[in-house]
Amino acid sequence: MEIVEFLDSKGSSLFTKWFDGLNAQAAAKVATYITRIENGNLSSLKSVGQGVHESRIDWGPGYRVYMGKDGDRLIILLGGGTKKRQAKDIERAKEAWLEYKKQKKDK
Repeated sequence: MEIVEFLDSKGSSLFTKWFDGLNAQAAAKVATYITRIENGNLSSLKSVGQGVHESRIDWGPGYRVYMGKDGDRLIILLGGGTKKRQAKDIERAKEAWLEYKKQKKDK
């Protein structure tokens, strides 16, 4: 699988903003999880609607990574968060996914 981060129209990544704010242990857990996805392990993905998928990392405050699938080989990282902010994070990921699809269509 190829994994890329979604960049909004300003060139910003919601995922990077979130990831850069994690402590070293949490960042290592998330990075390990993303490596598993790169290796094709998508078993923990759960649809949250509108083409966005969530994966839980059962550690700490319940980290979540949000992504969209573009075809069979490409995963787009849309953002991350915790159980506490789940609803808000899902909405932001859905908005990012819609913007990604619009950017792709406009190319």
